[in-house]
Amino acid sequence: MIRVLLVHDTSLLRSALAALLRKEGDLDVASAPWETAPGMARSLQPHVCIVDVDCPGSRTLSAAAELARRMTGTGAALLVLATVARPGLLRRAFEARALGYVNKDAGPQRLLEGIRKVAAGERFVDESLAFGFLQAAEMPLTPRELSVLSLAAEGATVAEIARGLHLSNGTVRNYMSAITRKTGARNRVDAIRISQGEGWV
Repeated sequence: MIRVLLVHDTSLLRSALAALLRKEGDLDVASAPWETAPGMARSLQPHVCIVDVDCPGSRTLSAAAELARRMTGTGAALLVLATVARPGLLRRAFEARALGYVNKDAGPQRLLEGIRKVAAGERFVDESLAFGFLQAAEMPLTPRELSVLSLAAEGATVAEIARGLHLSNGTVRNYMSAITRKTGARNRVDAIRISQGEGWV
């Protein structure tokens, strides 16, 4: 029996998907919102944790990365539901050590195939996400620039970003200038909008 934990903040979608998966005789399915997922993962010891990286509760993939870290000792594999439209989320899922990637537009059989593959320790990548991965590889921002931009997207001022990342105000301004140039944005707000649209922050 494959123990599955489904993580999604939208209750109706989470319940419907869990009900669909429970019809399979080899799956034991539990579900939770992002807020309670780490505790549930510790108590259930799932083989596979499915997360929708684009749902409101995930905000950034740091939540998925933390969930993956907490489950490392249990042998759980991270399988993400994603779309080609937001390649930045695919990249961040990869950095969070996701083993499986299923397109949210795919049929239920693709998800079931992905669950069984990653439960067996094999990588699963829905071929329809290939172009998204190619786009993700072209993400122009460095990890430090992403850190600066993420704080800016949360509304932090230059001084607050500088304090939070132990940088000078001038260095933060330089990072913001580089971010604006690399994203082809007109200003800081536009850079945040573009980056959020791509799923980078």
